[in-house]
Amino acid sequence: MQLPDGAMLSRRTDSTLVKALARAFRWKRMLESGEFATIAELAEREGIAPSYMTRVLRLTLLSPDIVEAILDGKQGPEVTLARVLEPLSLEWAAQGSLLRQAELPPNRSAARYIPGD
Repeated sequence: MQLPDGAMLSRRTDSTLVKALARAFRWKRMLESGEFATIAELAEREGIAPSYMTRVLRLTLLSPDIVEAILDGKQGPEVTLARVLEPLSLEWAAQGSLLRQAELPPNRSAARYIPGD
């Protein structure tokens, strides 16, 4: 489908994805700070299975462009929590090709992301 020139595509933030990203980065901080020594210890405190926590923690390995697209509500409809919890490549370029539905910010691509860019 092609929109007329000047038409704005509506953005809808997926609150489930955003909440999972927030949890993942919070849990990562808690582990890195030494507040919890292991994923199992943190998972017990949170009342969830360690295997689920491990899958959610993988979200911290998504390329910054994909994270930004999710936070801005610019991911495609195929980018769901179930899909991003599946094992993904650690290489950002490969993630970008797998999750091509995410609309990356102009002039940026996961293949050439430079921190601070």
